[in-house]
Amino acid sequence: MKQVVIIGGGLAGSEAAWQIAERDVNVRLYEMRPTVETGAHVTADLGELVCSNSLGSNLPDRASGVLKTELRQLGSLLMECADQTAVPAGGALAVDRQAFSQLITKRIKEHPKIEVIHQEITEIPIGPTIIASGPLTSMNLANSITAVSGEEHLYFFDAISPIVGFESINMDVAFFGSRYGKGEFEEGDYINCPLNRDQYEEFVNNVKDAERIELHSFESAIESGVKAGAHKFFEGCLPVEIIAQRGRDTLAYGPMRPVGLIDPKTNRRAYAVVQLRRDNIAGTLYNMVGFQTNLKFPEQKRVFQSVPGLANAEFARYGQMHRNTFISAPKLLKPTMQFRRREDLFFAGQITGVEGYVGNFATGLLAGWNLVRLLNGKELITLPRTTILGSLCHYVTHASLADFQPMKANFGLLPPLELESGKKMRKRVRAKAYAERAIIDLETYLSGI
Repeated sequence: MKQVVIIGGGLAGSEAAWQIAERDVNVRLYEMRPTVETGAHVTADLGELVCSNSLGSNLPDRASGVLKTELRQLGSLLMECADQTAVPAGGALAVDRQAFSQLITKRIKEHPKIEVIHQEITEIPIGPTIIASGPLTSMNLANSITAVSGEEHLYFFDAISPIVGFESINMDVAFFGSRYGKGEFEEGDYINCPLNRDQYEEFVNNVKDAERIELHSFESAIESGVKAGAHKFFEGCLPVEIIAQRGRDTLAYGPMRPVGLIDPKTNRRAYAVVQLRRDNIAGTLYNMVGFQTNLKFPEQKRVFQSVPGLANAEFARYGQMHRNTFISAPKLLKPTMQFRRREDLFFAGQITGVEGYVGNFATGLLAGWNLVRLLNGKELITLPRTTILGSLCHYVTHASLADFQPMKANFGLLPPLELESGKKMRKRVRAKAYAERAIIDLETYLSGI
């Protein structure tokens, strides 16, 4: 009887389990929560989202949107669950965090070919295995991965944003709106707290002067046995206080950029805005967009309540830091997600160096497909580099380790378009061409396997 072990019941592990089970192979899916906590998760549900409830752009001419289209073509369970639990977020796909993970859990646990076991795995099993243990891999398993790989892990620190109760937001000051009027709701999908220049500069000073949780204190909580790297931040998800340190206007050109937003009370664009995105279907909770932070909790309350409209904000969750782990994928993995030193071992998810929720479970889908193909004696799938998923898998398995950082879906990873000599394309036209090529090439590839 064919059977596969999957370590990790997050996004990638859940998607891999589903894809394998749908191909008539038994799966034992191990998830250590709630027996062993991670410090960032709060439930025992499969596929729990930690940092944000947004899965990125859903627009067909954005890289993240193209990846979602690819996954719908490939029959992704998690894309189906995301679409069913979506909440308004303009051109992005955001989900009700709780409903999303509960639906994944229900679908996985009801599958007759999947057995979910809540137990920590400390050693890599013998036999067909997918490691999708995520960025919060336990130290025991991390030691086992280090032993089999012979490589040091790379570490970086990631942060999550605060969540605010809707009823505590002063809508006499804040306003609903989506950039350039794009959104599901007529009034806009986001809540925007406007700041004039003086308010913005005062806010930046408050952020820079606020007390933080010391990273060495955070590191000291990590069990010994695996050497932690230097204090590294992932550039794609920097804490707001780190951004503020880089210059007075970095926040105004970053998470607080006001472009495309007109305050209906003044009919003008503010100097800067703090945006909040709906975090659940009921609309009772809102996530502070781009406000990942490591400030101490009392400081978060003091600083963020200085934002116009948030003076009485009630925080359902404060921002916090957590350690993310990823392997030296360029040395250890093939673009099929197969481990180079053991053919029946695969890796998937953020531990491979793919960043972003959708990219993570996309690699779970690919790893699941390929492990079944291995068991059936078929050639493994290497997706075309002209597809977003193919380009992501190629990047994490071919990048230079000297500056290897987790990578999100983006058109910059794709091979250039074939254009007539001297011909140039505008950005939007080029993005549309990339998207059309990716979908056509994926269809062609799938028809031949």
